[in-house]
Amino acid sequence: MLRELAKDSAYQEQIDEEYIDNLYKAAPLHDIGKIKIPDAILQKPGKLTTEEFDVMKTHTTEGGRIIDQTIGKIEEGSYIDTAHDVAKYHHEKWDGNGYPEGLSGNEIPLSARVMAVADVFEALISERCYKKAFSLDKAYEIIQEGRGTQFDPVIVDVFVRLRPEVEKYLKKS
Repeated sequence: MLRELAKDSAYQEQIDEEYIDNLYKAAPLHDIGKIKIPDAILQKPGKLTTEEFDVMKTHTTEGGRIIDQTIGKIEEGSYIDTAHDVAKYHHEKWDGNGYPEGLSGNEIPLSARVMAVADVFEALISERCYKKAFSLDKAYEIIQEGRGTQFDPVIVDVFVRLRPEVEKYLKKS
């Protein structure tokens, strides 16, 4: 998706091979902060209470902190910055209604905007203790409904355009 996104003039300056490599390596760490969330909340089969959701939301700031205090002591540079941004900001929303800081639009790091689409899509098509998996059609519909509110519209457009490649990948898995 990043190579396709790099073709858009708005992102050409930001996305190079190092950026792609950094995000590829950082993406699996986006939810690392969940190690600080009690299992009773993570594995709750029903809807979270307001208090439980407030605790769940801390996984973003905890994730950024964990990356800074662990990997940041071993490595430095753009990879650490990318990993930190993905962990901390992947729940920010394009319209400013996300967390932890209520960032909006281009204030949200590009890596986190890309991760937000991938993370939500993966959650939608996966079965969880609190929900059944959605069909691919429904998952794409939900992603498209979030275009311009939850998600960066350009990223959603690229993601939708790449649906055939996504489906090929999912069939291999």
